[in-house]
Amino acid sequence: MDGRARDDITRGLRPRPSLRFIPVWRRNVRVWRKLMVPSILGNFGEPLLYLLALGYGFGRLVGEVNGLPYMVFLASGIVCSSAMTTASFEAMYSAYTRFSQQQTWTAMLGAPLTVDDIVLGEVAWGATKALMSATAILVVASLLGLVADARAVLALPVVLLTGFCFAAMAMVVTALARSYDFFLYYFTLVITPMLLLSGVFFPLEALPQAVVAGAWCLPLAHAVALVRPLVIGEWPGLVLVHLGVIAVYALAGLSLATWLLRRRIMK
Repeated sequence: MDGRARDDITRGLRPRPSLRFIPVWRRNVRVWRKLMVPSILGNFGEPLLYLLALGYGFGRLVGEVNGLPYMVFLASGIVCSSAMTTASFEAMYSAYTRFSQQQTWTAMLGAPLTVDDIVLGEVAWGATKALMSATAILVVASLLGLVADARAVLALPVVLLTGFCFAAMAMVVTALARSYDFFLYYFTLVITPMLLLSGVFFPLEALPQAVVAGAWCLPLAHAVALVRPLVIGEWPGLVLVHLGVIAVYALAGLSLATWLLRRRIMK
């Protein structure tokens, strides 16, 4: 083990990346560009399917939710859930492939990069993919007349932070995974319950009080609380609280993922 490897392990939980994470992010962008067209079509096709199938189909049965047409209520929730799932997929399946199967990270460490730089670059790319997906959904929702006004654009920075948060959390799972099968546990035990209990498909008030309290401890509920008012033409409340919870999860996930991957790669 060389000196840099020992330093990487003993730095503690606090990540110390540099601007050298940008080439890692840029490398992923260049690879994505080769599959850009099908990726963009997928970003538009999936939300359109959700909105038409659930919004029109289920919406006819539900009518209004919290004084909103169900299509409008659903569109704002899907913006957030799409950011969560897109960032999680990218930081798990794609990042694990580069780490374990393709050995891309090993090659990167031959350059003047640290594990901290690579992890931040991967998390930043996951956040970027989340922003792409959410932007596509907002475009589709706007074309369907589900966006109230230009305030919806302010949802994009929130989505970027949300994507960073979930990419960082997913990177912790990647650091612990020994195969692709490991990711199924995370999706089943964490992502799916969060999707169902954070106000994406129905209001939190419809749930038991204990479940509502638990949902507010999770980042997705706070993302929905910020994005939904902006999409429907209102201003969200408790903005700093909601942003603070998401940011705490993001920093904690990034710190833990960096520490775990230092130990795993450099041991």
